[in-house]
Parts: sequence; structure tokens; C-alpha cells
Amino acid sequence: MTPETEAVRTHCPYCSLQCGMSLQKQGRAALEVQPWPDFPVNEGALCRKGWTAVGLRGSRERLTTPLVKDRVTGELRAAGWDEALDLVAGRVRDLQAAHGKDAIAVFGGGGLTNEKAYQLGKFARVALGTSQIDYNGRWCMSSAASAGNQAFGVDRGLPFPLADVEHADVVVLVGSNLAETIPPAARHLDRLRERGGRLVVIDPRRTLTAERADLFLQPVPGTDLALALGILHLLDAQGAVDEEYVAARTTGWADVRRSVASWWPERVERTTGVAADDLRELAGLLAGAERAVVLTARGAEQHAQGTATVLSWINVALALGMPGKRFAGYGCLTGQGNGQGGREHGQKADQLPGYRMIDDPAARDHVAAVWGVDPASLPGRGRSAYELLESLGTDDGAKALLVLGSNIVVSAPNAVRVTEWLEALDLLVVCDIVMSETAALADVVLPVTQWAEETGTMTNLEGRVILRQQAAAPPAGVRSDLDVIAGLAERLGSPIPFSTEPEEIFAELGRASAGGKADYAGISYDRIRAEQGVFWPCPAPSHPGTPRLFADAFATPDGRARFLAQEFAGAAEQPDRAYPVHLTTGRVLAQYQSGAQTRRIRDLPDTGPFVEMHPMLAARVGARDGEPVLVRTRRGEMKAPARVVDTIRPDTVFVPFHWVGANRLTNDALDPSSRMPEFKVCAASVTS
Repeated sequence: MTPETEAVRTHCPYCSLQCGMSLQKQGRAALEVQPWPDFPVNEGALCRKGWTAVGLRGSRERLTTPLVKDRVTGELRAAGWDEALDLVAGRVRDLQAAHGKDAIAVFGGGGLTNEKAYQLGKFARVALGTSQIDYNGRWCMSSAASAGNQAFGVDRGLPFPLADVEHADVVVLVGSNLAETIPPAARHLDRLRERGGRLVVIDPRRTLTAERADLFLQPVPGTDLALALGILHLLDAQGAVDEEYVAARTTGWADVRRSVASWWPERVERTTGVAADDLRELAGLLAGAERAVVLTARGAEQHAQGTATVLSWINVALALGMPGKRFAGYGCLTGQGNGQGGREHGQKADQLPGYRMIDDPAARDHVAAVWGVDPASLPGRGRSAYELLESLGTDDGAKALLVLGSNIVVSAPNAVRVTEWLEALDLLVVCDIVMSETAALADVVLPVTQWAEETGTMTNLEGRVILRQQAAAPPAGVRSDLDVIAGLAERLGSPIPFSTEPEEIFAELGRASAGGKADYAGISYDRIRAEQGVFWPCPAPSHPGTPRLFADAFATPDGRARFLAQEFAGAAEQPDRAYPVHLTTGRVLAQYQSGAQTRRIRDLPDTGPFVEMHPMLAARVGARDGEPVLVRTRRGEMKAPARVVDTIRPDTVFVPFHWVGANRLTNDALDPSSRMPEFKVCAASVTS
């Protein structure tokens, strides 16, 4: 094989599975996706998004030159890189001189590499001196992260390799449609059932994943917490609690036991709509399992009580004596490609690299020493993602926003208001590969490299740090986000230089994370290549990495997991006469996140938005399959074709969020702990 046709091993640009693939060069510029059978996460399998991932290269919609808004016409015009970066730096200096350091905010993304996420957090705190930085991962897995930190002392989505689920006796999926969202992972469910294991799916919709289930529970949206309380009540009543494990490895069980005492099956049935007999069947399956695991995803987590919901399912796993003892017990199926690593190294409002907290003096001292700055110069805790957006333009809010790796106009809840806030900014700068809906509002648009054109690490849903390797040169005129960060830092007079070399940045990230909960100090590019990924924590080159957490102790001060009692309050917004049905949102097989990339790939079907509803509801409102209906909430409205199916609850409608529209409807009520918006349920009306 010649160098011109050599295959480059890398990873898919989309979801948190980070499937291994090879990119084969075809001529001077074209790439072809080929399987990487030896990579253990997907064993050569890819979904249709992975197989078509190179489709965006060469697209006529690809951005290849900076764009600057003309102050006279209001239109974007082509500009050189120096002009664009000079303009941004000059306006940043002016705004900070007039309004203070926090006049500038930064909004990152869960698809950025670890190196970019690290540099972005460092750039915000050192070059800008702002506390106002957060990222769209706050809207992905933050409730599970908050729950994991509270219960286990650490947040790693899956504290075990995903393949472990094949060896369970029972797997319970709560709010996950992995057959469509991370399709190669579904083979683990098939192998589970081939071994004789049982699969339980909990979802308001009978999805492709639910079709595999031995037991399917279809609760009212927003009631997964009550369901978990009822299951724990039954386990306790049946004597299925592992009292020895609870006494030896946990605290707080007595309070939780009292809190679930009143959640008898008939009460749970009235609250959730799930039959009491089905609840008893699920409890019986779990009580009889030697190895059981509960997996939550966005359907359970994107709620104003998302953290409480996850904690209640963790309570179920702890009561069964699973985490760290007999089996995995509990895990979260992360969504975005670097949803795990993206929140570990500094682009969250409250965190520094290594999952250190920014208000911890020891953490500030450690990271500042690595960076070569005075710890006192580092700003404090900023606002969470939605609260950051909500503050834009207010007296104490940011006047400018720098966006990397996020399409806020499509992905934010209550998107009509969010769009208004973005339009009112003094300066909006967006780095993207295409003209996304957010980039279209910007004062400056900077064209950046995409996944196949750059090298960097990601951390998949298992905590496995993997390496994406550059397979092709970017188009002329396109630069990496790392170049943008370094160029702006230099123009702003940063007290320290910013590297643009990914491997050099990763080595520094390792030093900054050393001793933290997410310790990457022992991981290197060469080691990742040799071992097909390394699990954190890995504190030294001689350390084997940690595929499975909690075998000896949990990451709490006393080494014990925490049972934490929760109270069910229900969705922040309940149906009423004006808005009589539940609205929920989610993903479809052919699209990813805001659709900015996948909607531009010809080989992926772009159906556009639709409104899924039950035939009973369709008959009541006079809707017909394929004909438009109008969905309204207290925040906005959208019109889309009806999709009439008998796989959804009659009191619920479903809208995919890959297109503009769905998040004009969603509720911006926030979880008090994670600050997660309540994407997954609100009150709506439907008319034909």
C-alpha cells in the first residue's frame, strides 16, 4: 500500500460510542470509510451516520473563509483571517474596558476534542479573565454527572466497559433508545438476550430499542422518578435488599427506606400510568438477578428533577448490592461524542482540568502552577449554560459571546427567547464548519477544521480515552479551533502563550489533571495507539488504566456510596385545558444533535421535522398522517406533518429536535442541582 492510499485509523465524528473506523484516501482529497474490526467498542460495525461521515467534505456549504458582518448593510462578507481576528480582539478589549472582564462569555461544545475543551477553558480564564464559560454538554448528561458525583463521588458515565452488559441477567434501560441513537451498541443487547438475559425498556414511546425488550413499561413523561421509588419500595418489601452490602459499602439507606415506604404499586400506577402488575414483574426480575444494571439516558435525565431521577435509580442499584461488587449496577449512556471528556477539563462554569472544582483553593493552586499564572488571577465560578444565555445583555451579563462547537439556536430550550438574546449582543463570534442557524446570526464567522482534518483525543461513554487522527488536509483558508484560540490569545496580550499542537496540549492536560478525579497523567498518544484507548483514571505511565471503578471503594471521603432520599414533584409544567397533552423530544436514526452536519449529507435521509401522535389523539384533533398539524406551548409554536403511530402514549406527542422548531416549544425550567433544562416534557396543544 502506498502512502497516498494508506488507511488512517480514527473514530466516528458523532456520538459518544466513538466507533473505530479507518479512512482510506482516494486520490488527492477524497476519503472512504472502512471498518476497523479490531477496535473493541464497535468491532467494525458502524451506523449509517458513521458510514457516510465523510460526506460533508467537499460540500458546497463548507465554510472556507472568515466572514464579517458589514455594519452598513448588515450582510456577512468575506474577510481575511487577520482582519477577522483583529476585529474580534479589538471589540473584546473595548467591551471589557467598558464593562469588565465578564462582559465576554464563551460557549463550548461536547463535540470538541479534549485538547480544544482544555484550551478553551484556559483561554477563558487566562486570556479573557472571564468567569462566563459553559458548554452545551450541560444539556446532555449533567443530571447524571451531578448524581454520580453525589452518590459515588465521581462522574464517569459508564464505570465499566459497555460490553459488560452482555453478561447481565437483567438490563433496565430508562429513557434510552440506543438502537437509533448509538446503533452499534444494540448488539450488546442482542448478545445479552442470546445468553438468556432479560431486557427491560422504560420509555413513553415503543421505539426500535423497546421492540427488543422482554418487558416494556410506558410511563407518562416526567414520571421516571416515581417509577424508581416504586421499584425500590417493592424490592424492600420482597426482602431483596442486599443488607450486608448496604451495611458495608453505603450510607443513608435508612432515610431512603423511609422515603419509599408510601410508594406502593397502585400509587405508582396512578402517577406513572404503568400497571401495578408490570411494576411487580420488573421488581421480581431485579430481585432474582445475580447481575443487574440500570442504564439511564436523556429521557430520564433532561428534566427539572433529572438529578433526583438518576439518584433514585442509583438507589435501586445500591439496594441490590451491585456497584463495585457483583456487577456494574448503574451507568449513564452519554450522548455527545466527547460528552464525557468535554466536561472534565475546564469548559464548565464550575470546573478546572481533571474534574477539579474552580472554587477549591488547592485545585486553583495546582492548575495555576501548570499554566504559569497567579492563582489569584483566575476568576471564580460562572453561570451554567442556559443561565449564561439568559443573562446576555443584562446589566451584569455578557455583551459578547464566542461560540465553538455548538448550534445554540437549534439546541437551546425556549429557543425563540434565546435567539432574541443572541441577536441583541454587541458581538457574536461563531466558529463552525458550515453556516449553522447560530452562525447566520453572527457578527464574525470563523471557518474551522472538521474531524477528519485534525488530530485530537476524545473520551467515550466508557471513560476510554481514544485518538482521532488526521486523515486529510483541510481546505485552503480553514484553520483549527486551536489556531483561533491561540491567535486571539496573542492579540489580547495573554500572559502565557497558547500552543496549537494537539499532542503538546494533551501532555499539558495530563499534568493539569494529575491528582484529580479524571486523572490523565499516565496517558499519551503513543499509549492510546498501542492499547486502543486507555481508561481514566490513569495517574502514571505504568498504571494499567481503570476500566472498572469502585471495586475496592467509592470516590467519596469515606469510600462509601451514598443513598440519597428523593421526593417526587412531577414535571414543572402539567397539562391543562389550554395545553392538554405532554410534549417530548428526542432523536432519530439518520440525524445527529442540531443536524448542522447530518442534514447536509446527501446520503442521509432528511425527512424534516414531524409530530408523532397516537391514532386516538389524531382522531380527537382531526389530524391525518402526513398532513400538517400545529403544536403550541406557552413558549412558541411549530407546524409539521403528523406521523400517526400506535407506538406512543395517547396523551403524548413526540417531536425530533434536529431541526428548528422543537426547541421553540421546550421548557427552560432548570434542575436545581445540574442546571439541566426540562427538554423532555412540557404541556402542549395540537390542532390540525
